[in-house]
Amino acid sequence: MDMIAAEIKRMSPSTLIAATSPCPVYCPRHTASTRIVVQRLRAQAKRPDAFHAADRRHSLAMQRGRNTAVCSAASAQADSRSGKIRLIQHKEEAFWFYRFLSIFYDTIVNPGHWTEDMRTDALTVAELNDANLKVCDVGGGTGFCTLGVVETVKPENVTLVDQSPHQLSKAKAKPALQRVTIKEGDAEDLPLPTDGFDRYVSAGSIEYWPDPQRGIREAYRVVKSGGLACLIGPVHPTFWLSRFFADVWMLFPTEAEYKEWFTKAGFEDVQIKRIGPKWYRGVRRHGLIMGCSVTGRKTKAGDSPLQLPPKPLETSGKSRSNPLLFVLRLLLGSTAGFYYFVLPVYMWIKDKVWPRSMPGF
Repeated sequence: MDMIAAEIKRMSPSTLIAATSPCPVYCPRHTASTRIVVQRLRAQAKRPDAFHAADRRHSLAMQRGRNTAVCSAASAQADSRSGKIRLIQHKEEAFWFYRFLSIFYDTIVNPGHWTEDMRTDALTVAELNDANLKVCDVGGGTGFCTLGVVETVKPENVTLVDQSPHQLSKAKAKPALQRVTIKEGDAEDLPLPTDGFDRYVSAGSIEYWPDPQRGIREAYRVVKSGGLACLIGPVHPTFWLSRFFADVWMLFPTEAEYKEWFTKAGFEDVQIKRIGPKWYRGVRRHGLIMGCSVTGRKTKAGDSPLQLPPKPLETSGKSRSNPLLFVLRLLLGSTAGFYYFVLPVYMWIKDKVWPRSMPGF
């Protein structure tokens, strides 16, 4: 069998899709490599005797190209820092995590990480300055961020999407959100039309996305040309103990990763605004569950220029086939998350007792 044809045969479907898609960001070389393969196969059909002389050299080059394509496809599935999915970054584990957390989310979680003044500060860059704007709030959960949106935008122009029915039941019970359209859906595969909204808002959701690049690509798709996407999320810690628990629990991106994901999706003028609880005094070494508000503008109508392989099945599927492993992951992830419930209390106490004139806070 022809060695080039053998190369194609050995490539997985996802690699072939990645290699034949226009993907200028993930791997600028692999589409050219595939194009060369097709050209050489056609050349072989016309001149079979002359073709085999260069077969071995090209096979080695194609192996390098194929490895690059594999890396490109894999990078769309995994976090760029470690290549692994955290314990509560799976949608299934996150579903059950919020099944119980939704009971006291607004009364216990938000006061320590996502206060009303932080919400106001974070949404200033979303340019929600027109009551007639069409806005989608993705991963809106109990509707806490949506309450900030409807302060300036008509509720009937707002759509709230979340994968947790338990969180959404809390949102539906809030009087201010009665005229908001509420849908159950996946942030990485939104049940929303292309070019359907003037603004995309998402707060406290990206940390549970198995493939954040795919979710931000969806943000680009649903926003109209000239529209703005605003994503509010965590920032990665630098202090060793906080970094350990963050990396076990869920996704804490770096600011550089946010910019990279937005830019790859096609957004322009990507900006980051830092936010945080007042009692942290600007300290960011422990990471923050709500640490930045990232914005990007869409300048061209239609889908994102970034092409990705088909969305894989839920990454945690293997653990689901083993109930004990699934429960263990959920418990370990929740235990790691408990550190971030204690941390803001520690920082609040420290803020009360640590003199502002004394360095080292």
